[in-house]
Amino acid sequence: MLENLKKYHILLASKSPRRRELLSELRIQFNPISIGGIDESYPDNIPKVDVPQYIADRKADAYLSFITENEMVITADTLVIKDEHIFGKPHSEDEAFKMLMELSGNVHLVVTGVCIVTKDRRISFTSTTEVKFSNISEEDARYYIDNFRPLDKAGSYGIQEWIGCIAVEWIKGSFYNVMGLPIHRLYQELKIF
Repeated sequence: MLENLKKYHILLASKSPRRRELLSELRIQFNPISIGGIDESYPDNIPKVDVPQYIADRKADAYLSFITENEMVITADTLVIKDEHIFGKPHSEDEAFKMLMELSGNVHLVVTGVCIVTKDRRISFTSTTEVKFSNISEEDARYYIDNFRPLDKAGSYGIQEWIGCIAVEWIKGSFYNVMGLPIHRLYQELKIF
């Protein structure tokens, strides 16, 4: 599969175990890397749905000076957006609880920006999924936070975890995008890279 990629040493620039798991499902060889310290700030005047792509591109730019001609880097950034408000990774359990309570009973967007870059080529794209949460009780939110520690997840939840089973009424778009990597779209882009 993906014979066109055999000339590249593929690098996934992510600490996310979910992204690593999803990319491994494509049956391509890759190595996870992370240089850390990348500035993930963004201009206030860009539309919220464009922020993940902006950050994924910034991450790719940070790796360009480190890669060789035969290396390909894949970067991604996922954010949850509700009512034009961005929910990134929570900084505390209290913040995680507030996020879950705000998402409770509402529809939100999960937007992932992805960038595939080599020394001489770049493809960037965005995937958006709508997610509808049922009402979440405070008790359920606390149980989830205490037992699943979602401080490393945008919006304070992982759809593949217990909270996804009890709270997600419906989704419109890619399930895997909500996990952090729109793997179907990534596969299509890698096929033509």
